Amino acid sequence: MSWNETDNLMIRVILPPHLRTLAHVGSEVTLDVASPVSLRTVLDALEARYPMLRGTIRDHDTQQRRAFLRFFACEEDLSHEPPDAPLPEAVASGKEPLVVLGAIAGGSQTLANLRSLLS
Repeated sequence: MSWNETDNLMIRVILPPHLRTLAHVGSEVTLDVASPVSLRTVLDALEARYPMLRGTIRDHDTQQRRAFLRFFACEEDLSHEPPDAPLPEAVASGKEPLVVLGAIAGGSQTLANLRSLLS
């Protein structure tokens, strides 16, 4: 499937419990995001639709990810990827969600905890 630069895509985002409460939403939200889909475009769309989340995921001034949040997609940690790097095709197509996860201590258990959250 291909899209041109002006197409908008429906992207699924799973939020951690504290951000769900703040935004008054369920565990998963669907966002209309312009392509190409990147962390920046998804977070811009998320903050535009839920303005109360501004500053909770990214710093207001620097736009850097907050220290105790991580980004996962397709079982990969995308937290240190450049904000304009394209997200995996499975996320861009809506098949897989982008997961915003609160910090979880435990090293190797992090991926297991992520899998249980997505099940």
